[in-house]
Amino acid sequence: MSSLGGYDLSAGRDAHRADAPTRIPVPSLLRSLLTEHLDPGYAAAAQAPRRRGRVSEMAWQVVAAVLVATVFGLAWTQARDTASGVRESQQVLVGSVRSAEAAADTAAERRDSLTAEVDAERRSRLEGDATGRQLLTDLDQAEQAAAATPVIGPGVTITVTDPGMSPNLTDVSKQRVEGSMQVILDRDLQLVVNSLWVSGAEAISVGGVRIGPNVTMRQAGGGILVDNQPVSSPYAILAVGPPNAMQDNFNRSAGLQRLRLLEASYGVVVNVSGGDGLVLPAGSVRDINFAKQMGLK
Repeated sequence: MSSLGGYDLSAGRDAHRADAPTRIPVPSLLRSLLTEHLDPGYAAAAQAPRRRGRVSEMAWQVVAAVLVATVFGLAWTQARDTASGVRESQQVLVGSVRSAEAAADTAAERRDSLTAEVDAERRSRLEGDATGRQLLTDLDQAEQAAAATPVIGPGVTITVTDPGMSPNLTDVSKQRVEGSMQVILDRDLQLVVNSLWVSGAEAISVGGVRIGPNVTMRQAGGGILVDNQPVSSPYAILAVGPPNAMQDNFNRSAGLQRLRLLEASYGVVVNVSGGDGLVLPAGSVRDINFAKQMGLK
């Protein structure tokens, strides 16, 4: 029996049976009205916006993909142009630095040559009498104290090798940061130099720069400047003096104890050795200005 009241597909076929109810077939139009509540035209109209929505969504996705690709293309082009400009700027700066270094080396050679000529002329004029020779002796002592003359002699060499340099050239002079690749700081080298003076050194150089009365050693970002000249690892510290006594005293100094602590804690490589014929260059000579009290009005 159908779910529709009074409708049976086999209606009329069993009418000969007694007491059998008579089923009235339901017309197809009435059946469609009862079962199909939405007209086919409405269903098609309802499906059309969905299709248009899907098409519109796909179109927006394509537009978004095109925009993303355009943005990435522009970013890549800009990055390529910027990288090219950065490389050109770096090449220009490197060229300028090398040119300045070459000019500085030429000027230093010229200065040394003129200094040697002046010294030879002065000695030739003063060596003729006793007074002049005494002046030369006093002058030599003053120049040696001022580190104004090169020194050759026996002594001690301390080589300190940093485990690595950090690419980040930020200011590390305040503290030693755990995990930083740079370990040796200006205060470490200062302590070593002071310990060598106490141990009996007569002349000292750090990184090829002579230590004199007006020479400073300080941190500048991630580098160390000695007399405003950059020095880098491995740091070579040369000290001219009695090698045996000086090395024995330095082995008990606070400077070597600091280096050994850094060696054990951070992997710094420290090498202390004695030797003959150490060559220390002359240091920079600067004019010393003295302040004087002016008369009060």
